[in-house]
This record gives sequence, C-alpha cells and structure tokens, in this order.
Amino acid sequence: MSSSDAPMKRTDAARRGRRRGKTLLLILAIGFLIFGAAAGTLYYALRPITLRIAVGPPGSNDHKVIEAMTEAFANESRTVKLSPIATAGAAEALALLGAGKADLAVGRGDLEMPADAQTVVILRKNFVVLWASSGPAGKGSKGAKRKPGPKIKEVADLAGRRVGVIGGTPANAALLRVILSAAGVEADKVAVTQFGTGQIEEMARDPSLDAFMAVGPLDSKITADAIAATARARGEPKFLAIDAAEAIALKHPRYESEEIPPSIFNANPAWPDDKVETVSVSHLIVARKALSETTVAAFYRQQFALRQAIARQVPGAAQITKPDTEKEGELPVHRGAAAVIDGTERTFLDRYGDYFWFALLLLSGIGSAGAWLRQYLNRDERDENTSHRHRILAMVSKVRTAEFDHELLAMQQEVDALIEETLGCYDDGAIEEEELAAFGLVLELFNHALVERRAALQAAPSNVLAARR
Repeated sequence: MSSSDAPMKRTDAARRGRRRGKTLLLILAIGFLIFGAAAGTLYYALRPITLRIAVGPPGSNDHKVIEAMTEAFANESRTVKLSPIATAGAAEALALLGAGKADLAVGRGDLEMPADAQTVVILRKNFVVLWASSGPAGKGSKGAKRKPGPKIKEVADLAGRRVGVIGGTPANAALLRVILSAAGVEADKVAVTQFGTGQIEEMARDPSLDAFMAVGPLDSKITADAIAATARARGEPKFLAIDAAEAIALKHPRYESEEIPPSIFNANPAWPDDKVETVSVSHLIVARKALSETTVAAFYRQQFALRQAIARQVPGAAQITKPDTEKEGELPVHRGAAAVIDGTERTFLDRYGDYFWFALLLLSGIGSAGAWLRQYLNRDERDENTSHRHRILAMVSKVRTAEFDHELLAMQQEVDALIEETLGCYDDGAIEEEELAAFGLVLELFNHALVERRAALQAAPSNVLAARR
C-alpha cells in the first residue's frame, strides 16, 4: 500500500463513523417519537374522566344520593369520577347544564330542560298523592270552630275548593293544574296553597284547606307523615284517584300513569284500602347530547355496579332505574346509556378501529419519512458511489489504451480500493442493492476490458517477431 493510501483509508473510516452516528441518532429519534405517541395515547385512554354534576338543593334526597355516588366512585372507580356542584334547586341545576357549566344535572322530568339535554338514568319516581279528610278541620282542638266534613270523592269535586300542596316548587302547582284540566275542572276555580316540607303540622291544622297533595316516592317519609298528620287533625283520609292518568300520560309524555298499591302508607288502618290510579314524574340524571357516548356508557355501568353500595348510605338510591329506550318521550335517552341498555354498545375495536388504522398510517408515514431522512443523510455517499462508477468507466478507456502492465496494475489497485469503499457503504446502509448492482455492471465492464488488454499486451512481442520475419 502506498503512503497516499493511508490518509484515504482514515478519511473513509471517519466518514463511515459519522454515517453510523447519524443513523443511530435517526433510529433513536424515531424510537422516542413512537414511544411518546404510544405513551400519550395510553394515558389519554386510561385516565379517569371527571364529570361535573349539578344537583340541589343541599340536604335534599337527590343531593344526598349524588354525594354518596361521588364517594363510591372515588373509592371504587378508575374510569369516571364525579365533581358535585350544589345549586339552589333542580331548575338551577338544569340551567348550569344548559350553560355548559356542568356535564350532568339532576332535574325533575317536567321542568324546562335545556335543548340538548338527554336522559341517562332515572334516580326515582315521584307519585302524586291526592287526598281529602273525612272529618272537620281542627278536630280535637279546644274552642276551634268545626266545619262540615268535605264531601270530596273525586278530583272533579275539587272545583271551588282549596288544596294544600307540599313543596314550594312551582312544578307541583303546575302538575296539579294538569290533573285538574284532565278531570274537566278549571284550574282557576281551585285555590292552591303551598307549604314547605317543614310545615306539615301547620298545613294539617289549616281550616281553610279541603284537600291535600304530595309528590314524592311511595316510601317518602314526608308523604306518610303528612297523611298521618291530617288524619290526626281531621279524620281518616279519602284518597282521590286520577281517573284520567292514562290520558295525561299520552298528552304529556313526561308523566306516566301509575297505581298506588294498598296499605303503602299505613297497614292498620290501610291507607289506601285499595289501589289508586295516579300519575308519576321522574327525577332524572341528564347529560348534554354532546357528551361522549363512551363516557356516558362508563358512568351508566358504574353507577349500577355501585348502586347497592350507594344504597347502604342513602336508602333512596335503591330506586335508581334504567330509562325506557322504547318510549317516545319528549326527552330522549342518551346514546351512551341506550347502547348499554339495548346491548348495542360498541366493542373496543368498534370504537378505536379507526384510530388503529390512523396509527398504522402514521407509522407508515413515519417510516417513509425515516427512509427519506436516511436517504437525505446518505446523499454524500450515494453521490460518491456515482462518482466511483464514473471513475471506473473512465478507466475502461484508459485500460484499452494502456501500453504497459504496471499501468493496468495501478488501475486495478485503484478499482480495488473503490470496491472496498463501496462495499463498506453498502454494509452501512448508505447505498441500496440497486445502486450496488449498477456498480457491479460497471465493474464487470472494467474487468472484461482489463482481461482483453492484458491478453493483447502479452501477444504483442510475438506479433512483432512475426512481422520481422
């Protein structure tokens, strides 16, 4: 090897070292990119979702149920958490939902709902209980003037009377007007006085009242206490059937036709002594339509899975039921809850299949980008390989005109060096098989020319002697 070959070898080794360094950095960059994308996707898919739920008023049965649900979700759930927002009442909770300041809200079904509200679950059903008393007002009170017992046998007899309604919400008075209208009674002919849940005794002793109304669950202590209080003050209750219950339910889909079973409020004597037709209105957990189907489905499954644990803290939670997806009501069931109820919930692949295809396309794009970057980083080596081919092609012409063997030997050594460098580039991935094949064709052409020229030089002395003879 000549002294000039050593610097050339060191230069080639340094170049290949830099190329390997670039390739390693490229592989590391692509690896970090893929790892970061996978980690981000996994974190996003598995992180718990916190839903803001508006409920009120504080201390109400609904508020207690949501507080117990929040605690149960915090202890048991890894997918959905709850963040309660206390409001003054159900109407205010629904207003927060409509304003986008809550993801879920607890509201009564006959209240004005936001335009995009949809049912997720039924917290409880409130039954309308209407009754009159058989005795005079103020029974048992000394010095009280007694009125004749009201002869009220049905809802139609309430015309010209005064009804005491438990609960200060305007929705109860509006519901009474619907019932009166269905019974053919003009609502303005019935006076309504509303009492708070803490004014039951005051209502029972009010001599101006002829009948009473409560709206609550059948196991409501408030309703049972109100009936008992009026019975002590005014005699046995006479329960009024709402004969137009089915018509009300058909005309107003947010109400349902129901029956009050006998002895539900008292066993001896039986209150009522027979089943009574009535209507009910549900308290609902509603969500915005835009809320993710997967999120609502996870919340729905979770609250039913933990219902027994919630009911141990708040007995009213045992009344949580699923909505009817087949009922054509004014308030549709959210698609996430409906999918779980109807068994049409999409599988993991159904939900994320598109993301998998996108990931494959992304990986393919990353691979293509990596290949392009690799080609870009190796452009010098490819250009050098092309230069080597051109040098060998140029030497083919020199080989054919060489006069001495040492010239052929020098060109052979130069080509050997080019071959060694080219193979090193191929091993490092700087050039592809197609480029190596093109180099091989040029090399084959050089070898043929070399063999032919050597044969010609060896035959030259014989030709000269033959010419002299």
